[in-house]
Amino acid sequence: MEIKAVRVEIPEGCNIILGQTHFIKTAEDLYETMVTTVPQAGFGLAFTEASGPCLIRTEGNDSALTDVCVKNLQAIGAGHVFCILMRNAFPINVLNQIKNCPEVCRIFCATANPLEVVVAVTGQGRGVLGVIDGAPPKGVEAEEDRAARKEFLRKIGYKL
Repeated sequence: MEIKAVRVEIPEGCNIILGQTHFIKTAEDLYETMVTTVPQAGFGLAFTEASGPCLIRTEGNDSALTDVCVKNLQAIGAGHVFCILMRNAFPINVLNQIKNCPEVCRIFCATANPLEVVVAVTGQGRGVLGVIDGAPPKGVEAEEDRAARKEFLRKIGYKL
C-alpha cells in the first residue's frame, strides 16, 4: 500500500465540504440541499462513482466552482467522495442538512483552511484515510485571545 497527501484547491473566499457518499443521486440531492438551505450561495459540487461507469457527477450554480471540485476529485482519485465548494455561505449554514442527506456516509472536513487529503493507494484503487486541515496549534488561548474570539463571534452575528 502507498500513502499519498493530495493538496486540495480552495478558491479565494470559498469554503469546502469534503465527504463520503454512496449513490448516484447524490449530486441532485446535495444540489437541492444547497439551494434550499442557502439560496444566495454560489456553489459547485461533484462526486465520484465507485462502480459502473465510475464517472465524476456534477451539479451547481457556479461552473467555475464545479470545475475546481472536479479537479480536486480527479487528484484524490477515490470512489464515493464528494466535494462542495461554496461562496456567500459557510459550512455552518449547511452542514447539518448535508449530514442528513440519505446518501452521505460521513464528512471528512468543512473548512476554508489549506487542505491536504491523505489517500491510500492499493491494487483495487484509492481511499481517503483522513485530512490535514490547516496548521498545527501554536499555543493555548490566553484571556485576551478568549475576549477576541467572543468579540469576533458577536461582530459576525453568530452570538448575541
